[in-house]
Amino acid sequence: MSKLNEIHGWWEERLPALLDQYGVPGAAVAVDLGGEVADHGTGVLNLSTGVEVNADTLFQIGSITKVWTATLVMQLADEGLVELDEPVRVRLPEFRVADESASDEVTVRQLLNHTAGFEGDIFTDTGRNDDCVEKFVATLVDVPQLFSPGELFSYNNAGYCVLGRLVEVVRGKPFAACLRDHLVSPLGLTHAAHGPEEAILRRTAVGHVRPSPEDALVPAPVWALAPSNAPAGSMLAMRPRDLLAFARMHLDGGTAADGTVVLRDTTAKAMREREVELPRLGVMGDAWGLGWEIFDGAGTPVIGHDGTTIGQASFLRMVPEHDLAVTLLTNGGDALGLYREVVGHVLRELAATELPPIPVPPADPRPVDAGRYTGTYSSRLFDNTVTQDDARRVWVRCVPKGFAAEMGMETTTFELVALDGDTLIAAEPENGFHQPYAFVGGAPGGPAQFLHTGRADRRTSD
Repeated sequence: MSKLNEIHGWWEERLPALLDQYGVPGAAVAVDLGGEVADHGTGVLNLSTGVEVNADTLFQIGSITKVWTATLVMQLADEGLVELDEPVRVRLPEFRVADESASDEVTVRQLLNHTAGFEGDIFTDTGRNDDCVEKFVATLVDVPQLFSPGELFSYNNAGYCVLGRLVEVVRGKPFAACLRDHLVSPLGLTHAAHGPEEAILRRTAVGHVRPSPEDALVPAPVWALAPSNAPAGSMLAMRPRDLLAFARMHLDGGTAADGTVVLRDTTAKAMREREVELPRLGVMGDAWGLGWEIFDGAGTPVIGHDGTTIGQASFLRMVPEHDLAVTLLTNGGDALGLYREVVGHVLRELAATELPPIPVPPADPRPVDAGRYTGTYSSRLFDNTVTQDDARRVWVRCVPKGFAAEMGMETTTFELVALDGDTLIAAEPENGFHQPYAFVGGAPGGPAQFLHTGRADRRTSD
């Protein structure tokens, strides 16, 4: 029996029970080992209908779309139409955030590796027409600059929308058409959809959410986020096999299965080289390339990206050393727990590689002097206030606002304990995960400038 047959047999035997264990309504998984693909689906598309998932079911891939957007940009670089280290305004003169000097300086590379420095969780809905990304970029004029371009990593959804608009302008057509003409068609994908109008023509999963933490999962009230965020991950859905065709192209040096050159070999390799290091954040990468996350601690380089939309979560991992790619697509529940079981098993069996452990609180955490950490750190979505009580215990209170409040997110309070250096960690898990909080910037020994959870939230008061 081949290794892939053994993996497929494990899926058939174990995946239904694992879905029950982690409360996931439906999931589909696929593995590509040296160009040979196995895939499988189980569970249901929608708890309200009970229609079953199969290997051809479409799930939203969320922010994995960012690697597709990055690939479109790198194609422009291959063609000499864009220079990565030139300001984005050279090709997109209308780009503007609140800081005029930063608007002049931000480069294409800094947008690709999330070091542009302006606040990134902007989800303004600018309609469903072909000009929605253009209109979205025009709304960024009042978005604050958190730090100088290139100084620090801070995950930036809006930055990828700017990249999507850059692609539109240079190509002279809407983002969806750019995806179709320059990636979906050259890769020969048959089960990929941009938005609900295309997805409804296929067997498509619906996300599931909990109206409150105590409630059971129910189908999400809407299928997708605003189309204006399509380059960042709000619209694209596909079956696992088609997502792996994209990954295979990257593993094969930018060449599609039929020999079509999608990227130069050197470009595909450059996209997964380390560009910027991250604080220790658990489920996010340890470093970032030009679109790709880079995960350390597995004994061999692991490259990938994750995605989350309304009630759906997606995971993509590549192990170039073993010519391996694996993806897991889900529609609700404890997707992270399921990922560690399913993807962890694949990497263990096919690459002799273990997933890095997720950070957990120490059994006996050291005392914390929180003077450097206490204060309020704010973004457009949250106010995070860190305090230390008379018993020397440290707390963070997270108050949602703006779009986060509109999405029904509730105020939470967690105790934080010492993890490593200036990184604290939530003493109790949320959604099966203890969130690390890294405090970065500022003078040594003085107040931290940022609270970093993947996004760098700037200190706004002591």
